[in-house]
Amino acid sequence: MTDITLKHLRYFEALARLTHFGNAAEVCGISQPALSVQIKDLEERLGALLIERGGRQIRLTALGESFALRARDILKSVEELGDLARASHGPLVGRLRFGIIPTVAPYFLPQVIATIAGRFPGVDLHPRETVTHRLIEDLGSGQLDAAIVALPVSEQWLHEEVLFDEEFVLVRPALDAQKPVPDTAMLRTMRLLLLEEGHCFRDQALSFCNLSSTLPRDLMEGSSLSTLVQMVGAGIGVTLIPEMAVDIETRSASVSVVRLAPPRPSRRIGMVWRKTIPLANQLTEIAALIRANRD
Repeated sequence: MTDITLKHLRYFEALARLTHFGNAAEVCGISQPALSVQIKDLEERLGALLIERGGRQIRLTALGESFALRARDILKSVEELGDLARASHGPLVGRLRFGIIPTVAPYFLPQVIATIAGRFPGVDLHPRETVTHRLIEDLGSGQLDAAIVALPVSEQWLHEEVLFDEEFVLVRPALDAQKPVPDTAMLRTMRLLLLEEGHCFRDQALSFCNLSSTLPRDLMEGSSLSTLVQMVGAGIGVTLIPEMAVDIETRSASVSVVRLAPPRPSRRIGMVWRKTIPLANQLTEIAALIRANRD
């Protein structure tokens, strides 16, 4: 077994992660036939099969599963060598891959980008918006350097830096503006609109209302906060949204916004990164700047 290259590992890692030649080829920026040739070449160099071919998606062999884990570790170490070199230069420069959850991104990402660009003009920021568990996976595999999420994430290998706390507010139809503010017991009897599964904000809302993740019949789901607010405006139900989303999401909807009685629901937003990343000092500085510059 000789001459296995980083290119082989990157191509195989993408295929193992996506389990689809077409999708992996697109991520790698090459054609599907070219990717197939590279994977076949890697298998020939190893003298063993890494994938089971057939059908639209592929399956990894037992060796392929183990090989994928080692390949990810190697690629993450290579990325951290680059980070180590960048960290030695002082101010952060080059690519910074930054994740952020969907219930924060539309309202806070522009400020984050401006803060980072103002302090580190040499940074090439690559933001990615997706749900928390995918951001954690990408941090673990070395595909992201840092992420803004709801805390805590409770992963021992991640450093958590608190940015700010914010409350949730209740959004209800405009016609309900003069009605008494419901308490949690009343909320449990109302048609509550929630984000679909996978969003941590959904779990926080369920927890506040003392509802299980098994939805009762009168709970409905949407794919974004914008969808939920528009559904409320149409008279379908009520919803909870974070305070930072109010100005953007309610300006074109016939809704009223009210703060709930104490103890009000809230969440803690923070920035996380691998404890082993060489850019920890620069990321700590970014977190402090974001915290200080928040409107």
